[in-house]
Amino acid sequence: MAEERTRPMKMRGGRGMAVPKEAIKPGTMKRLLKYIFHYYKPSMIVVFVCLVLSAAGGLVSTVFMQQITDGVLKPAVDGALSFAEVEHRLVTLIITMGAMYVVAIVASFLYNRILAIVTQGILCHFREDMFNKMETLPIKYFDTHAHGDIMSTYTNDTDAARQLVGQSLPTLCSSVLTVTICICTMLWYSIWLTLIVALTSLIMLRVVRRVGGASSRYMVAQQRSIAVEEGFVEEMMKGQKVVKVFTHEEAAMRDFDRINEQLYKDSERAHAFGNILGPILANIGNFAYVLLAVIGGVLRALQVPNLGVSSIATGIAVVSPGIILAFLGMSRQFTQTVNQAAQQYSMIAMGLAGVGRIFDLLDEEPERDEGYVTLVNARRNPDGSLSETTERTGLWAWKHFHKAEGTTTYTELQGAIVMEHVDFSYVPEKQVLIDISLYAKPGQKIAFVGATGAGKTTITNLINRFYDIEDGKIRYDGININKINKKDLRRSLGIVLQDTNLFTGTVMDNIRYGRLDATDEECIAAAKLANAHDFITRLPEGYNTMLTNNGANLSQGQRQLISIARAAVADTPAMILDEATSSIDTRTEALVQDGMDKLMEGRTVFVIAHRLSTVRNSNAIMVLDHGRIIERGDHEQLIAQKGMYYQLYTGAFELE
Repeated sequence: MAEERTRPMKMRGGRGMAVPKEAIKPGTMKRLLKYIFHYYKPSMIVVFVCLVLSAAGGLVSTVFMQQITDGVLKPAVDGALSFAEVEHRLVTLIITMGAMYVVAIVASFLYNRILAIVTQGILCHFREDMFNKMETLPIKYFDTHAHGDIMSTYTNDTDAARQLVGQSLPTLCSSVLTVTICICTMLWYSIWLTLIVALTSLIMLRVVRRVGGASSRYMVAQQRSIAVEEGFVEEMMKGQKVVKVFTHEEAAMRDFDRINEQLYKDSERAHAFGNILGPILANIGNFAYVLLAVIGGVLRALQVPNLGVSSIATGIAVVSPGIILAFLGMSRQFTQTVNQAAQQYSMIAMGLAGVGRIFDLLDEEPERDEGYVTLVNARRNPDGSLSETTERTGLWAWKHFHKAEGTTTYTELQGAIVMEHVDFSYVPEKQVLIDISLYAKPGQKIAFVGATGAGKTTITNLINRFYDIEDGKIRYDGININKINKKDLRRSLGIVLQDTNLFTGTVMDNIRYGRLDATDEECIAAAKLANAHDFITRLPEGYNTMLTNNGANLSQGQRQLISIARAAVADTPAMILDEATSSIDTRTEALVQDGMDKLMEGRTVFVIAHRLSTVRNSNAIMVLDHGRIIERGDHEQLIAQKGMYYQLYTGAFELE
């Protein structure tokens, strides 16, 4: 079953149910805004100005209602204005209102247009930064994180970020601006009526905090449940043959029903809280609307002195009908704005959780590389010494700069590897390798055998510096590998893994992956060396046949042969074969063994194999048990000792 996110789910007691709470790191919003302004500062300034103009345009009608009522209709009824003056004032107000509406419409169009560009641009930068960061992370990160969890950062979390940047944040910002302008306008007209709105606002905010908070937490739980269900369905699709063979259909359906029921519960609770929030706020707004009308009428009837900036600026001593009408319109606008912002509450929480996970990936510690010894092309001088050259000569050398002496030495790349008293553990409490010492001279074939978990693959991971040792030393051509630049170290090592990885592209592209500057002729020669040429030429388009989905149109053995050809074209002085022939049948193995022998000529080779027939011709065989080398020697010596290797070897043939 797909793993859930490793983030803890806190439980907070609620009325009648427990509410999951997804932790959102403090400062996530601030960091997101800083990230956006880093790339789009001028655009965001324009967006902010347009948001202000658009928000102001939303209150045009309420303000002009007051102007028309108190500045035109009332004086006209009282006989203070002539018909021509009334007409002039009305036309002026209508033209002004129309102009402001046009400005608001243009501003709204501009900020939506710019935000669409900014949103997609930010997502583009997020994906680029995540992928670039991922390429700098150590193998340990991928060994300790579920691949599906990493992939969800590129899909679910970036989609949540899109919703946050493109919709939720602009809506929230627009709502805040609208509410701010609305409150300022209310204070301009009447402090008494503003207090009524403030009272209902406090009630609204409390409802949003309680109901909206529960909705947002369940929305995050829903996203987590969706990820679990999608992972389970994907797992069942990949393992459908196994499900059918072992008649596991009913158990799979029960597991799915359980996961789906959890998704139903989370979704039901999330949308239940989300759906009731809008009606509750709307009814509170209706109550405020009626309350304002009643209290405004009472203040007008009692001729209560009006408190407000307008009472000084316009001389309106009491609450006028125009002020009451304006407040009723602003109250409606205020309620709608708060309701609109509240609907984004859960989306903002989901978006911040997604953005937080994106930043978690970007904050991961990259693979450290303090190596300063590099691999360079070299040529041999008449006196036998080596010197660096920019031309590809086929001769490689380690360029070692000695800081203390200020000199540079060149050591020929030969593939001599020595391990001295190496200790290693993936986690501190469990030692994986204990006092490992061995040497491999150039051209030697060293084999590792032993039970699963004995530490065979771990040794090769240390040679590649996928992990760094805790104690001891590993020397490559006499140089401590901690001093060698990791990229150059890995360039000098070819590797064929048990699990093949073929990329989308042609067969030729996948072979050339071993050395990107290899010619077609070199790739074909490598395929012939691995005995892959014959089956490749029988493919529909030969070397130009497209491979997709990890080479799903090839057999496992054919994929492995391409992987071996890829290592061959790399032409490295040292190679690691980790169960390289485990997926090849006996007949194919016999064909490829000759090619492998040619490939290994003059190279240092480390072989990991459970099929002991593949290690008989090794120069030395290391038998590992619980992280220690308990036996070493060639095939005949180990058979004569009649120890663990003898038991493994004879037992293997008994099984055959």
